[in-house]
Amino acid sequence: MNPTDSLTTIFNHNLWANLGLLEACAGLSAEQLSASLSGTYGSIHDTLQHIATAERSYFSRISTGVPCRRPQDAPPLTIAEMTESLRASGAGLIEWAPKIQPGDTVKVDWEGTPRDLPKTILLTQAINHATEHRSQVMAILTQLGIQPPELDGWTYFGKPAR
Repeated sequence: MNPTDSLTTIFNHNLWANLGLLEACAGLSAEQLSASLSGTYGSIHDTLQHIATAERSYFSRISTGVPCRRPQDAPPLTIAEMTESLRASGAGLIEWAPKIQPGDTVKVDWEGTPRDLPKTILLTQAINHATEHRSQVMAILTQLGIQPPELDGWTYFGKPAR
């Protein structure tokens, strides 16, 4: 993998890591997908779904100005649906990230107060959020005795000399 511009590289890695984690979890049993660990978001499945739905909402806010909300009573997403969602939102973030200018904003309702939020905050949050929750899923996998995938930058770039 050769880096292009910095933001595109960061969001390409994010997509690769998200899909790599979903691939690693695709063969888990229902019991394993229900596993959780104190201090994490929730079960493996719930955390993966949270990553997918949050990223879709971040991308929607960036591209349309409107969040994408999943109905509370919607059935749980399958791993295949999460993969499809993350492919779409990941590709969208890869396309949009280098276009965002420091002054670009989106209107948000922040705890009842409407305000303009810089889109760069949403870009930062998309990366931070996914990284944090991928780490949580990997910790749960480790507790289950399952070797989690290597999703770090070194692996993404083919393990160059450190």
